[in-house]
Amino acid sequence: MVLRKQFWIILLLALSLASCDALGMLNGTPSPATPTPESMVTPGGESTPVPATPVGTEAPLQPPGIVTLHLWLPPEFDPNDGTPAGDLLKARLEEFSAQNPNVSIDVRLKAVQGPGGLLESLVTASAAAPLALPDLVALPRPVLESAALKGLIYPINTAMFSQESESWYEYARQMGYLQTTPFGLPFAGDALALVYRPDVLEAPQDWQALLNSNQVLVFPAADPDASVTLAFYLAQGGTLQDEQGRPALTGNALLKVLEYYQQAAAVNVMPYWLTQSVTDEQAWATFTAEQHPMLITWLSHYLAEQRSASVNLALTPLPSINSTSFTLATGWNWALASPDPARRELSTQLAEYLVEETFLAEWTQAAGILPTRPGALSSWTNSTLRGVVGQIARSAQLIPPTEVLASLGPLLEKATVDVLKAESTPASAVETALEKLNTP
Repeated sequence: MVLRKQFWIILLLALSLASCDALGMLNGTPSPATPTPESMVTPGGESTPVPATPVGTEAPLQPPGIVTLHLWLPPEFDPNDGTPAGDLLKARLEEFSAQNPNVSIDVRLKAVQGPGGLLESLVTASAAAPLALPDLVALPRPVLESAALKGLIYPINTAMFSQESESWYEYARQMGYLQTTPFGLPFAGDALALVYRPDVLEAPQDWQALLNSNQVLVFPAADPDASVTLAFYLAQGGTLQDEQGRPALTGNALLKVLEYYQQAAAVNVMPYWLTQSVTDEQAWATFTAEQHPMLITWLSHYLAEQRSASVNLALTPLPSINSTSFTLATGWNWALASPDPARRELSTQLAEYLVEETFLAEWTQAAGILPTRPGALSSWTNSTLRGVVGQIARSAQLIPPTEVLASLGPLLEKATVDVLKAESTPASAVETALEKLNTP
């Protein structure tokens, strides 16, 4: 008798629970065991910034099984800007969604710097609105460094990118790593190069040819990062850190560079008024307005100018000091920001799809960007440009970390300016730089 009563009680409880679940489904409310799906955004939709989702806010419903990957890009990589490069990226994103029907891609545009910029948005979302974090984000190398040190991005686990791989340029491999940990997949590069007017002179291959040309070489001598001086200094074997990892300078290497500047200033190859240029844009303006024959600039600036200008300009690597080509490079990486391991795995697949060599070949050529992979450059259609860009990419090393530039850049900039303006001898400028570096 007792067993029979227990049986009826259990049966009634089961029927009651089943009816509650059914009623909840009819009302559109999922049962506690059913996860709430994410919101779906149609691939290729308008790329506009959207307000961050408040903490604790549930995402809108979307068809079951659909996963939305949130992609943050700077405006210059907008897939909906109507440019050939934008069209290629838009098509690539749509192809990924077509091959993965359960994946939708939502593109948001973020400025690189300033309020609401990439780094600030990552910091804010990570602290106050985790649901607003992107899954995949395009980060320039300096921002990647900061984001990794702040714990805002995660190491990327991919078999296609390693320190032993030969399918990447060395500068690009360096760009994706922080010490021995890969934090990004490099997809866009840039490097210092020499632009010249071939109807005025032949490309100078080394420092002596540059002096013998008796032609003005424009560069931003007052650049706070001293990128040009830094490139020449490193080409001379200069070091940036001591054995304890503290910022350091090699006196002999810096002295050779400054002595060369003194010689170049004496024959008007590097006149004192170069010290009026602080930025690459200012140097370009001077180069263009005064029709000077040579300019050290970033490769991307040359490629952009060549699209819109009819002026005959040519490109060549930086003049070598000791028959060895050397330049500095930087660029952009795809990075992972989602705290969810499953979403990071899917985002890694998207990143790998976006750095595939055939796609990178078309996209980097259309965007005027230094490729990160030799296989991508090999498909560029302009054979002359392909050859020069290949030389530049093979000789490029990653620009030093931000904290190193912050310590050494102003010292090198002052030494450069003082020598070019004849306000200091090379030896005195080196001594001053070393004293300031070693002063607590």
